Amino acid sequence: MTDVDNSQLSGTWTLDPSHSRIGFNSRHAMVTKVRGAFNDISGRAVLDLEDADASHVEVDVRMDSIDTRAAQRDEHLRSADFFDVAQYPLMTFRSTHVEEVDDNGFIVTGDLTIRDTTRTMSIPLSFVGLAEDPFGNLRAGFEGTRRIDRRDWGVSWNTPLDKGGLLVSDKIVLEFELSLIKDPVAADAATETSADSDDELIDSAPLTSDAEHGDAAAEASHEEFSAYAPPSSTEGENAEHGDGHEEHRG
Repeated sequence: MTDVDNSQLSGTWTLDPSHSRIGFNSRHAMVTKVRGAFNDISGRAVLDLEDADASHVEVDVRMDSIDTRAAQRDEHLRSADFFDVAQYPLMTFRSTHVEEVDDNGFIVTGDLTIRDTTRTMSIPLSFVGLAEDPFGNLRAGFEGTRRIDRRDWGVSWNTPLDKGGLLVSDKIVLEFELSLIKDPVAADAATETSADSDDELIDSAPLTSDAEHGDAAAEASHEEFSAYAPPSSTEGENAEHGDGHEEHRG
């Protein structure tokens, strides 16, 4: 695979549920495998290939969306014997550490909660590649599997077979086929923040109208003219009349 620049993979990504699959397979009656998936999933990932501590992943799965292509079996899995979806509607995963172990490999460690039990587990994921879809979205693909013991999360129902063994295997293989879309909102938000800052600077500046500028200039000009202009003829006559009155009174 061609190496991908870190800046392309770093960023905020949203899980595309219509092009992703979170499923499982388990051994049934010790002779065959039953496969299923959850049809209602959501998730986000923040990847920072320069600073692993800044990366984190979160996934939510609606447990009532389980689909094994057998309605009766699905209802049993939704019941209290297995996932008890009425009481515990969500399965959640919250990462605590994301590690890039090689050019195309990651280990995502975090807390998986099923029913009322939370346990730490690590999920190995292979990076499949990057591609731009016809709508201009940048997509990243990841795939991986992880084997778990369902009893560790309190899912322990079973029934013995007549000739030995159990109907449902305790070991379950979780399957991940993920398509993530890079979120452009962060970049847009930064641009909007810069624009808003410029607008605030403009809004905070004192505003004066052209008329106010004109009036102020005219007033200043008039005061300057009055300070240096000689007295008017009327003012001179009034001064002479005033002197005459003073002499008469004397």
